[in-house]
Amino acid sequence: MRAEYLDRYSRLSSPVHRLWTGVKLLAAVAVVVVVVSMPRNFWGGWAGLAAVAGFLVVVAAMSGIPWGFLLRRMLWLEPLAIGVALLSLLQVGGWQVFLWLMARSSLCLLTMLLLSNTAPYSELLRVMRRVKVPTMLVTTLALMYRYLFVMMDEAGRIKRARMSRTFSERGGGKSRRWRTAATVVSQLFIRVSERSERIFAAMCARGWGDGLSRDRKGATRSSALLSHGRSLTVAAQIVKDNSSGNEGR
Repeated sequence: MRAEYLDRYSRLSSPVHRLWTGVKLLAAVAVVVVVVSMPRNFWGGWAGLAAVAGFLVVVAAMSGIPWGFLLRRMLWLEPLAIGVALLSLLQVGGWQVFLWLMARSSLCLLTMLLLSNTAPYSELLRVMRRVKVPTMLVTTLALMYRYLFVMMDEAGRIKRARMSRTFSERGGGKSRRWRTAATVVSQLFIRVSERSERIFAAMCARGWGDGLSRDRKGATRSSALLSHGRSLTVAAQIVKDNSSGNEGR
């Protein structure tokens, strides 16, 4: 799996990318707070949302991120916004509330999408740690990001193994395809859980603690963070090589 799967365009050289990550994080949080707290009156509320949308469009244009990439990612994330807004249709005049919630959710998603593609994930975690975000939350975000690559790698291996045995992704009717998909999902859950446990054990063996970094004598927080990142990468590679060797036998 490619390392830039989530933040593919986070290392461009646009004016937005050159801003300090803390400024971008603060601006993103401010935009989300403004959008969420905006009152729902017909003209003022929609005018405010239009102003925020215009600001985000200008930021996207200055960042140099391809519009097609942003559109595809927004389409992937829109089911989340739809799921949040669907329940509003059950009340009288719910379509107005539905449109309002859809607009606000979409703007918040676009804000986070721009943030994740204009600032490297490691920099975001470092800034969050500096501003005293709870260590458990930062650690959870870091491990979630790391283990996402493990999950995608295992999914790719299972898919290749299935295709090598069936020679086709289709055929056999819908019921057979649904059974196959259910089997793949269950196998993916088991294999990812087992591999995550092995990686976690390897991390602990290399000195990983409860936080993102464990301060050592003469070491800075940033160097400790990079050290733990390397430990996790090495552990993942060791597990992958061992698994490949076992399959080769």
